[in-house]
Amino acid sequence: MGTTLHILLHIKLAWPSSPILIMAPGEKIKAKIKKNLPVTGPQAPTIKELMRWYCLNTNTHGCRRIVVSRGRLRRLLWVLFTLTAVALIFWQCALLISSFYTVSVSIKVHFQKLDFPAVTICNINPYKYSAVRDLLADLEQETRTALKNLYGFPENKSRKRREAESWTSAWEGTRPKFLKLVPLLAFSQDETSKARDFLTGRKRKVSGSIIHKASDVMHVHESKEVVGFQLCSNDTSKCAVYTFSSGVNAIQEWYKLHYMNIMAQVPLEKKINMSYSAEELLVTCFFDGMSCDARNFTLFHHPMYGNCYTFNNRENETILSTSMGGSEYGLQVILYINEEEYNPFLVSSTGAKVIVHRQDEYPFIEDIGTEIETAMATSIGMHLTESFKLSEPYSQCTEDGSDVPISNIYNAAYSLQICLHSCFQAKMVEKCGCAQYSQPLPPAANYCNYQQHPNWMYCYYQLHQAFVREELGCQSVCREACSFKEWTLTTSLAQWPSEVSEKWLLPILTWDQGQQIKKKLNKTDLAKLLIFYKDLNQRSIMESPANSIEMLLSNFGGQLGLWMSCSVVCVIEIIEVFFIDSFSIIARHQWHKAKEWWARRHAPPGPQGQDNLGLDIDDDLPTFTSALRLPPAPGTEVPGTPPPRYNTLRLERAFSDQLTDTQMPAES
Repeated sequence: MGTTLHILLHIKLAWPSSPILIMAPGEKIKAKIKKNLPVTGPQAPTIKELMRWYCLNTNTHGCRRIVVSRGRLRRLLWVLFTLTAVALIFWQCALLISSFYTVSVSIKVHFQKLDFPAVTICNINPYKYSAVRDLLADLEQETRTALKNLYGFPENKSRKRREAESWTSAWEGTRPKFLKLVPLLAFSQDETSKARDFLTGRKRKVSGSIIHKASDVMHVHESKEVVGFQLCSNDTSKCAVYTFSSGVNAIQEWYKLHYMNIMAQVPLEKKINMSYSAEELLVTCFFDGMSCDARNFTLFHHPMYGNCYTFNNRENETILSTSMGGSEYGLQVILYINEEEYNPFLVSSTGAKVIVHRQDEYPFIEDIGTEIETAMATSIGMHLTESFKLSEPYSQCTEDGSDVPISNIYNAAYSLQICLHSCFQAKMVEKCGCAQYSQPLPPAANYCNYQQHPNWMYCYYQLHQAFVREELGCQSVCREACSFKEWTLTTSLAQWPSEVSEKWLLPILTWDQGQQIKKKLNKTDLAKLLIFYKDLNQRSIMESPANSIEMLLSNFGGQLGLWMSCSVVCVIEIIEVFFIDSFSIIARHQWHKAKEWWARRHAPPGPQGQDNLGLDIDDDLPTFTSALRLPPAPGTEVPGTPPPRYNTLRLERAFSDQLTDTQMPAES
């Protein structure tokens, strides 16, 4: 009894602050069983157990075979098969996503009544020579003198209007200003640092870069001497020499620079009067079998082509249409070219230029115009094609140009050409302080001229070279329109008028135009133009998205079923197990580590500042055996068995009288 009390006292002293939880026997058995059973599923203690549970319970067959297969070789093969299938799924899905923003093109052909396009016609010679002769007299005199000094060809008196003019005439008492401003030079291929001046015939040193404006694709022959001119900035610190493989190109380009400089200072109204009127240009006109005249054409002035005239320009808010194909139902005009009024140095061919375009489109006739020959009938058959492209993210096209950072300076609908021309003109105004004269601009435009902008020639050529090399950034900023109309032209020529018909045709045309022309017409002064639809088949090219969200999801499901035999639910399970459950296990482990660290930091100190490491807390009540293993309580004396009292072994007085039969005899 005393020993049992000692043990209980020992237990009480060993746990001075820990309460003893007493559980019912049934609950204690359940807790023991639950503690010893393995934990699986999302509550698994480790990632390895979680992955094993997933492989045994998932519907993807490859993962299950990794776990249940016997032998390392089979498991390794199934691991390779499963990883390969997963890689193929990712690869196919990546291809599906990358090809999502692709388009499918459909072509539709309609047979219907078609609107006739706008047709702009210009004479190649912009102004009548008789009207601009006085303005260009000094320039022509210097040009002829430079030609004689360089090539030495004789006087040309083939035309009556130039009989009184002498090619050998030179300036006497006058100083040349055009050749001094932009000198014409002749270079030898062996010596590029020196050049022969056209004006003096002497050699001079040339500084600055030399730019050869010839084709890099085809060279017919190698000439020993090239011709060019030198352009310098205001302070002449920067110069550039532009050379040409042909003297014809050099002379025309040099003449064109000074021509633009002179005409830029002439008021627009005066230039319109110096050019051809609609009554002079148009001799006869027919459309769709009906007669038409100059009133059906709208004036459009171009700096390099003079007065141009546009047919069917929606002047009265109505657009003409045609209900039949063929030349008889199109536009037929006879043009008066008047070769005698041509500028000999500005243009070297005779005829007219025509362009087919939309009513709201600006006619850039200098870029895409079709030339018409004199004494010929030019037939132009048309096919209409409408294109509709998808904008971003399918392509970089623009709907109306509002998202392009280039201001449209033309009163017309947006197009790629308008953007490029507007960008170049903006760069001209920014760098040179004026606009390029050879391009049509609003009437208030500040065209370049040497009197107000002495640096414009050098600046223009530098910008033009940068534009060709795509260094101005215009090509990267401007984008194509998403919807546009395009007329495919087929041109054919025939001699007109024929030798047998010109005897009666030319006198009648002369009589019809007697009030306007007042001269006998020659067939080299006339050109016939026919523009018509070859048929009424309108072709529409339309882009549509090749994929949709429904198709993309369906393709994803097909790839999952093909390679892993799983569905969208399996994908959700994978996301749950590999991301949510895995991260929760990692977070749980980290939380337990943090709690243990916190508990160790704030635990009460043991004897001499050390923890009682011998204490093993158990849920069960202490037994006799476990109580013996408990360490003694600090500061408490454990009771034990008292030492024996040896005085109890002494004989008392009561036993002093020994019995007689127990006494031993005395020794003798």
